Amino acid sequence: MTTTTHTHTSAYERRLKMVQDVLTDRTELAGEPARDLAVRVLSALDHIPERVR
Repeated sequence: MTTTTHTHTSAYERRLKMVQDVLTDRTELAGEPARDLAVRVLSALDHIPERVR
């Protein structure tokens, strides 16, 4: 019998992964430091009023 596991990835997690990937590709950061900075970048972006974005 084959077991299939479905995992749900939130929109936030997808955005976080995208920012983390950019940071990893474009800087010397990798792993946890890149993720920590990605969290801070998303937090800053989320605080920009919608009409300004």
